[in-house]
Parts: sequence; C-alpha cells; structure tokens
Amino acid sequence: MPTTNDIVLRPRFKAELNENNETLLKAFDATKKTQSEFVVSRIDDHVFIKFPKEKQHFWSPQLHLEINKSSTNTSMLHGLFGPNPTVWTMFMFFHFIVAGLFIAFGIWAYTNWSLKNEYAIQLSLMFLMIIIWVVLYFAGSIGKASSKNEMHHLHDFMNRVLNENGITL
Repeated sequence: MPTTNDIVLRPRFKAELNENNETLLKAFDATKKTQSEFVVSRIDDHVFIKFPKEKQHFWSPQLHLEINKSSTNTSMLHGLFGPNPTVWTMFMFFHFIVAGLFIAFGIWAYTNWSLKNEYAIQLSLMFLMIIIWVVLYFAGSIGKASSKNEMHHLHDFMNRVLNENGITL
C-alpha cells in the first residue's frame, strides 16, 4: 500500500480482481459474524471497514471499498482510506471558512486600496488566513501519520478476507 505522493491526505488504491463482485461483497458480509476486530458494514457495492468504538480515537481511519462489476467474472476494487466522515467534514468546513475569509479580506483590502485608505490590517488578516490554512493542512497530515499503523491493519484485514476467498491483490 505505498503512497507515491506525500501530499495525499486520503490515500486511494484500485485493483482488478478475477472474481464476481457479488462473491466478494458476500465475503465481506460474512466477516461481520466471524470476527470482532473490525466493524464491517455494506451498502450496495460499498463496504466500510472501521475499528470498534472502544478502539477509535479522533484520528482513527476507516477503509471504504467500492467493488464494481467489470464483467461476469471480474470486478474492480476501489479503496479509500480516510478519517471518520464527521472529522473529514469538520476539516473541509474549516478550510471553506478560511478560504471565504481570505477572499472577504482580499475584497476589503482592494476596496480600501481603491479608496486610497489604509489596508495593512486587511493584508495582515489575509496572511493570518494563509497561516491558519497551513496549520490545518499540517494537522491533517499529522493525523494521517499518527494513524498509519491502523491503516495497515485495515488493509491487512481486507487482504485476509480476499485471500480466504482465493483472491490476491
């Protein structure tokens, strides 16, 4: 599961598998009853693998698998590691607010510049928004780095389920 780009906050992977997608989806469904290490849920062609609540922390990742039918005997597996959707939504909300404030302060600075008024405060606030955005980015990167071992556990579990059904990535 190497990530070739360190900038990726939500690593993705895909693989073509020589098995019908329904067989693979049923294999993940069956693991709900046979193990308690992970919480596995399925909605249509999507499988979500998470840690149980008692093992989760703020940065705990989850693995979202989408298993689509390619042909009668092959399927395409798309995987996405990411934080809890609530955490991801919160981070995107913060990024949106920072970007909106940056634009608003930029408009305010331009207006003051056009009117030949002082605009140093507005430029300072724009610079502050850039700093906050960088802090948010590094906070997300630190969160990803702190949960790398958990991502490997999720990936290993996915491989174990596939291997039990004669499929290798």
